[in-house]
Amino acid sequence: MSVKQNCKLLVVGAGPGGYVAAIRAGQLGIDTIIVEGDKAGGTCLIRGCIPSKALIHAADKYAEMSAHAGDGHLGIKLGTKPELDFSKTIAWKDGIVNQLNGGVEGLLKKAKVKQITGWATFKDAKTCDVETADGIVTITAEHVILATGSKPTELPFLPFGEDVISSTEALDLQDVPKRLVVVGAGYIGLELGIAYRKLGADVTFIEAEDRILATYDKELTRPIQQSLKKLGITTHLGAKASGWADNKLSYTDKDGAAQTIAADKLLVTVGRKPNTTGWGLENMAVDMQGPFVKIDSRCHTSMKNVWAIGDITGEPMLAHRASAQGEVVAELIAGKKAEFNPNAIAAVCFTDPEIIAVGQTAEDAKKAGIETVVGKFPLMANGRALTMEAGEGGGFVRITARKDNHLILGIHAVGPHVSELSGEFALALEMSARLEDIAGTIHVHPTMTESFAEASLAALGHAIHI
Repeated sequence: MSVKQNCKLLVVGAGPGGYVAAIRAGQLGIDTIIVEGDKAGGTCLIRGCIPSKALIHAADKYAEMSAHAGDGHLGIKLGTKPELDFSKTIAWKDGIVNQLNGGVEGLLKKAKVKQITGWATFKDAKTCDVETADGIVTITAEHVILATGSKPTELPFLPFGEDVISSTEALDLQDVPKRLVVVGAGYIGLELGIAYRKLGADVTFIEAEDRILATYDKELTRPIQQSLKKLGITTHLGAKASGWADNKLSYTDKDGAAQTIAADKLLVTVGRKPNTTGWGLENMAVDMQGPFVKIDSRCHTSMKNVWAIGDITGEPMLAHRASAQGEVVAELIAGKKAEFNPNAIAAVCFTDPEIIAVGQTAEDAKKAGIETVVGKFPLMANGRALTMEAGEGGGFVRITARKDNHLILGIHAVGPHVSELSGEFALALEMSARLEDIAGTIHVHPTMTESFAEASLAALGHAIHI
């Protein structure tokens, strides 16, 4: 049985972009319908950011407890090594996901957003058929927000299936594989590979580039390389995977020699691509920019009253970017003045140790013809870092600013727990802070944030604690 519905706003995709857009639209009194083929929350909440961080936390705790077995650590001893029941770890992770999913659905209901579960296929720019469990629902809207997200990139010679898995399947394994080979040493592969190593897997990386995390500067990634060695993770750089058969990966090493490596699971993490197929984008007559939907500074497409947000609109593919875009579009539809024009968007790698990057590096600024000053403060000189065992491993906070007026251009950091500093870093750039603004702000002692103030002082030429 076919049902027809009309609304002012139709949001397709209930990820961090779509559900935020729908909630904000509902708050503004806009008649809104949101369509999602899976659970509300999207990739980030259901099969990405949240479950991976839960797995990383469990892995860290297991590794930390294991360090207390035998001779002990910090004066704390365990009589035996802790036992891991991985199925219960996954169940705990799923509990968090379900709790947050319920929270998102509750917020949508509170905002009076109508939720429809099913697969939407557009017939034209403003009309789609949604295949639901109860039949087809045809929706016609005045405005449409496309928030369909992204999906793992599949290599044609390593198709997903059985023991060849993407990050999605890696977060739902019921047993820790004895041998895990990861193709791709970007942030997704490294986060999951490090976690599984701490859980007991023998982990090997196959990376085509000549270094890990190739989009970040070498100074930032050096502590990660040291950590990989300390953890006993093997990394083959300049190596290109070529095929999979009989639970063996074939690849060419950096010298061009053919090699094979056996694995129980092969995790392929070579990036993500926009989810632009299978739901009728070709019927909407919107302009494209390469593989992405082309938008302007208001997140508007080339079709009247059709908007696009999140991963389908280009880099950086980050949940918080999508959420911010969603709020902007909802306010525009409500008649408010808004624009998506951030000074910078922070990115975090939840590796061991963690990385933050926001804004320009000195090298970026030099290419733009800007003369800079740089201040760097090592975490080993921060009292709070030392008390949390976060001072080892070469971690630091680094600030890049213009030499002429001290306007901060970029902030980068690497070290345990530094992800929690990302908000302050992003705020500094968004508020166009100068070195003196940060140095003149009294930071709480003892906290990791003191390293930010000290890095500012270092750029000004008079750091106190180094």
